[in-house]
Amino acid sequence: MATTDVTPKFHNHELRQLPSSEEQHQHQHQLTTMDPSSSHIHQDGLLYWQVMVAGSIAGCVEHMAMFPVDTIKTRMQALGSCPIKSVGVRAAFRSILQSDGPAGLYHGIAAMGLGAGPAHAVHFSVYEFCKKSFSGGNVNNHVVNATSAVCAEVLSDAVFTPMDMVKQRLQLSGGVGGAYKGVWDCMKMVFREEGFGAFYASYRTTVIMNAPFFAVFFATYEAAKKGLMEISPDKADDERLVVHATAGAAAGALAAVVTTPLDVVKTQLQCQGVCGCDRFATGSIRDVIKTIVKKDGYRGLMRGWSPRMMFNTPAAAIVWSTYEAVKTFFQVRNDQK
Repeated sequence: MATTDVTPKFHNHELRQLPSSEEQHQHQHQLTTMDPSSSHIHQDGLLYWQVMVAGSIAGCVEHMAMFPVDTIKTRMQALGSCPIKSVGVRAAFRSILQSDGPAGLYHGIAAMGLGAGPAHAVHFSVYEFCKKSFSGGNVNNHVVNATSAVCAEVLSDAVFTPMDMVKQRLQLSGGVGGAYKGVWDCMKMVFREEGFGAFYASYRTTVIMNAPFFAVFFATYEAAKKGLMEISPDKADDERLVVHATAGAAAGALAAVVTTPLDVVKTQLQCQGVCGCDRFATGSIRDVIKTIVKKDGYRGLMRGWSPRMMFNTPAAAIVWSTYEAVKTFFQVRNDQK
């Protein structure tokens, strides 16, 4: 999940004049005076539960829309028994259709729904809280935004990782005759056979993966946004959504490719013992990388880079457009009150 600046993005001077910073401060002061729970109001005038709901809906829409691509990526990254044959997107797609039919593209989607909603609620609320706490009033400080995003991701990953593990196992073996009958059956079997630690076997790798992901994402996003706005500065305000979506897509694609090796390691740790995947005595990233290189060479570390890029390119646009739409709904509702 890629985090960018979430200040309001839409304005049209013919429809509504934007308030000055002084007016915004006065409005915030009025909210503080009128509402004793105003400590829970973030910079856009929303309650934090509204931010959590908006984030939860946005996360679910993002992951549900792109779930078939995620399934293909998981199948490509799960290295089975030797010898390994090169598997491309088309071959993985055909294999899923032949073995499980179109429904095979959606195995594990229930686990994704159960994990994505709460995780994104935590992510967006923590992100907004940290940005408000760290910014000192300057909400466009990119260092603060990046730091807030990392803090949010560390906590949201703690919520999402167990269901992400269940989701990936069902993606590999969730059909008729598979190892698991569903989400609950998978959770019970993993807990009984591998213990609670199996649910968090990939957590450290996930956190380490997201650090360079956000570093590359933010650097690329800001550079692309600046370049796009310089191309047509007179239309930058009217086309701000297009600029953010385009810059986010470019940043998401590059960040996805750069962090693919760690994503492969994450998949290996989460899918241990499923469909011929190796089991690892420890959760050491180095040991997993050695196993992958031994099996499939260094190319094995880049398995699934294309569907991962296909996932993250539109994902940023989907999640942020949905998030902003839900925020706008709550803002209008709050204004009416």
